[in-house]
Amino acid sequence: MKMLLAAALAALSLATSVQAAPSYGARLEGFEYPYPLQRFKLNSQRQALEMAYMDVAPTAPPNGRTAVLLHGKNFCGATWQETIAVLAGAGYRVVVPDQIGFCASTKPVGYQFSFNQLAANTQALLQSLGIARATVIGHSMGGMLAMRYALQYPAQVEQLVALNPLGLEDWQAAGVPYATIDQLHAQELKTTAETIKAYQLRFYYNGQWKPAYDRWVEMAAGLYAGPGRDLVAWNQAQTSEMIFTQPVVHELPHLQVRTLLMIGGKDRTAPGANRAPKAIAEQLGDYATLGRTTAKMIPGAALVEFPALGHSPQVESPKEFHEALLKGLAAR
Repeated sequence: MKMLLAAALAALSLATSVQAAPSYGARLEGFEYPYPLQRFKLNSQRQALEMAYMDVAPTAPPNGRTAVLLHGKNFCGATWQETIAVLAGAGYRVVVPDQIGFCASTKPVGYQFSFNQLAANTQALLQSLGIARATVIGHSMGGMLAMRYALQYPAQVEQLVALNPLGLEDWQAAGVPYATIDQLHAQELKTTAETIKAYQLRFYYNGQWKPAYDRWVEMAAGLYAGPGRDLVAWNQAQTSEMIFTQPVVHELPHLQVRTLLMIGGKDRTAPGANRAPKAIAEQLGDYATLGRTTAKMIPGAALVEFPALGHSPQVESPKEFHEALLKGLAAR
């Protein structure tokens, strides 16, 4: 009886939080970023677009290095808030874009999303800022993008850091059925704060929730609750299809840059696994194994493991993550 009562109270609490979820504009209007947002105008695929980004100056004596932080699919540049402060405090200039189709950037109705295109957009932004070389740090989908950027622009990458990147396994080749963008869009339209929190609780945080995570759930849920809901869901469907069909795992041996791989061992993220037969789904998203396998595939890669952490070590255990990050960035 006590267990049933506890479950009912938890459900009521979650339902209340969903009802109170904020509503943000299609470009995340109304959500407060930790640093001033700037806009980079670019023409891409016959469209005038804008990439929102933060450009944060060092708050300690400059070390001459620039760190570029790339967000994940269910995240935004703002999610790097603590990492920005740590890196700026270590002397880095920190540039943090929101990719086209995400967060505070343009959400085009028609756009051929690819990691090559997002890498090209990112390179155009850095060129406009006069940044010739940078340390590129990516998380989740952003880790996948960081790897693509390093493959595409190796001369521009001083160091690559991939934090629980997607694309370390080929889900389609493993037997996960393909879903069309229309099917993914229909599923995205069902997204609420409740579904976001349930997904993150299960796959990101190993069943342990902290109040600090609520801000990031509200950030994502606010986009779906706002007037741009359909377009947000459409771009999310397009980029889900992009992630599923463009795994980077087959090209890892071709990386030519100094690489630091950082892995939360409790992570079980595997896009599309919910569509797969149970026997296949259970084999996917084993990041403890994927991290070690990936490190062996990338020439000279260094691996940092966080065995007790999940998909987002920078959110789940900031102090532990940032100590390891700064140490990894300093290693030569």
